[in-house]
Amino acid sequence: MSELPHGTGDGNGHGNERGLSAETGLSYAHGTGDTALLGDTIGRNLDRAIAAHGDREALVDVVSGRRWTYTELGADIDELARALMASGVEKGDRVGIWALNCPEWVLLQYATARIGAVMVTINPAYRAHELEFVLKQAGIRLLVASLAHRTSDYRALVGQVRADCPSLRAVHYIGDPSWSELTAAAPAVTSAQLAAREAELSCDDPINIQYTSGTTGFPKGATLSHHNILNNGYFVGR
Repeated sequence: MSELPHGTGDGNGHGNERGLSAETGLSYAHGTGDTALLGDTIGRNLDRAIAAHGDREALVDVVSGRRWTYTELGADIDELARALMASGVEKGDRVGIWALNCPEWVLLQYATARIGAVMVTINPAYRAHELEFVLKQAGIRLLVASLAHRTSDYRALVGQVRADCPSLRAVHYIGDPSWSELTAAAPAVTSAQLAAREAELSCDDPINIQYTSGTTGFPKGATLSHHNILNNGYFVGR
């Protein structure tokens, strides 16, 4: 994967001073802003939200009617994070998610962030050849997938390509016993072991790979860090 791009300046945010680039004639912004960028990992930011808003609702799944407070969400995220560690997922390993919006998608993004793994988002509309490309190009070690989407049988499509994807060691399907088998592994890793793993992380560590549409060829992976995702959400929220 390519290195993460790094910004310039003192890290205090983007400024309001605007002008035209002499080289390109395009507008640009420079200088320091009034709002500092967040320097947290996603996990540390979540911990602060749990401490401040533990009893408030954090996630609602309209389809199933399930609801989580921040405290409940944090507990389920930590359980999944420990389960991933028990399954052998190391810092920097790629974990794929092939599903529509669902609670498990949210849990997996936070859980991978907790342990320093990189979640790779896979387009739900992909066919077998596109799935195979991303699994191989990203080096996905563990895949979490829905059972199906529209006319696509995800289990069958994974079966078509799995033998040609040497990095892929495990597949777990949402709503299937294989998902329960994954989460059942959590007790093998203690909360102290999870905390020790998280203490190794930096906000500049890669945490997510998103693939472009691939209109002129195969999709290309764009790598995002804790810093990218957290500050994007922070400033959108402001």
